[in-house]
Amino acid sequence: MDGLNRRNALKAGGILGTLGALAAVSPARAQPWTWSPQGSVAGTGSGADPMTVWDPEVDELMAGLIDRGEVPRVNESLRTWTRNGQPLPVGLPPELRDFMEYARQLPTWTDQGKLGTAIGFNKKRGLYLGVLYGLASGMMSTVIPKEARAVYYSKGGHDLKDRISKTAKLGYDIGTANAYAPDGEMIVTCVKTRLVHAAVRHLLPQSPHWVRSAEEDIPISQNDMMVTWHSLPTTVMKHLTEWKVPMPADESEAFLHSWQVCAHMLGIRDEYIPNSWPEANSQAAQVLDPILAPTPEGAKLADRLLRLGVNLDLAVLSKPVLGAFTRFLLGDKIADGLAIPREPVWTPLLNVSWGPFIAVREGLLPIVPLAPDAYWLFDEFLRQAALIYLAELRLPISIEIPMMNRDMNLPPR
Repeated sequence: MDGLNRRNALKAGGILGTLGALAAVSPARAQPWTWSPQGSVAGTGSGADPMTVWDPEVDELMAGLIDRGEVPRVNESLRTWTRNGQPLPVGLPPELRDFMEYARQLPTWTDQGKLGTAIGFNKKRGLYLGVLYGLASGMMSTVIPKEARAVYYSKGGHDLKDRISKTAKLGYDIGTANAYAPDGEMIVTCVKTRLVHAAVRHLLPQSPHWVRSAEEDIPISQNDMMVTWHSLPTTVMKHLTEWKVPMPADESEAFLHSWQVCAHMLGIRDEYIPNSWPEANSQAAQVLDPILAPTPEGAKLADRLLRLGVNLDLAVLSKPVLGAFTRFLLGDKIADGLAIPREPVWTPLLNVSWGPFIAVREGLLPIVPLAPDAYWLFDEFLRQAALIYLAELRLPISIEIPMMNRDMNLPPR
């Protein structure tokens, strides 16, 4: 770039360059990228480090819409597009309409039979999924440094409750019986989220607060999207397996397939989408596990997340209880990094009694090994945690394309 400091150019508002130019200045990972595309749903690929790849199909398009001031009109039109099979609204810019018609198509490798089986899995495991999406995945997002910084300094960092509701919508929509059907909402949610990601890639490099804290020049690379993806299905399946929740192989595979389709619809390249749970675990071991670490931004987000139960006046979900469950799910190192206090009652109770509780709940053990009061307490915890998760979805949620970064002079909500 002729000696021009690319970081300064982005701060001045320059649009994203070509993929090759971006790759040349992308930050290097600690270890070389070694995961093979042969383990992906595509079965082949370039093998390019996903840190050097973003979403060129939509990035420059969204940058143009923002710079020309067209986003308010686009958001107004897109509020009426809520169902997968609905025609796109009239009045969209032609280039955006063309992209969205392309982006809303399910991948050719979609297996409708597996999506049908996933519906049964989601129905049977709904309470567990609500807790794990909300607490394991939600709290994990605060110790994914790039994600925590991107959320904190973007518009979503100002109104965290609104941001959580939109994240919850993704997990809720994928669990519905009609997720990818014409009358469902999952495709709409994915496509709108893909547009939001592209907008954030353009906007965040213009935030001096983000620029000072970020290690990269542009947020939300393919690698970053994969990290977030693994914080959802891969993390959920890891905990369900550790809890010894019975899962027929076809249901487990179907659950993965529903999230593979989701990854494609979010703009993750097929060559990076794992084709099996072993491949998912292998990839997560490279891109997710080594990077989990607290940041000042993540600690502030985590503290706000832990107050959700208090705000909804749910006794079993007090901040100490949610903190103890976070420690139970994510471990002492992460909990200590987030300054979550050790809870003298719930922490040992979870360590000793959660496994037997799951076994009783799944009909694998009689209730005798577990005190009835503890069984009721854990069951109520599951119910109330699911209530928090669903409480964010009571009103229609509109995923809006941002037009600005967070105003750091305003107090967060």
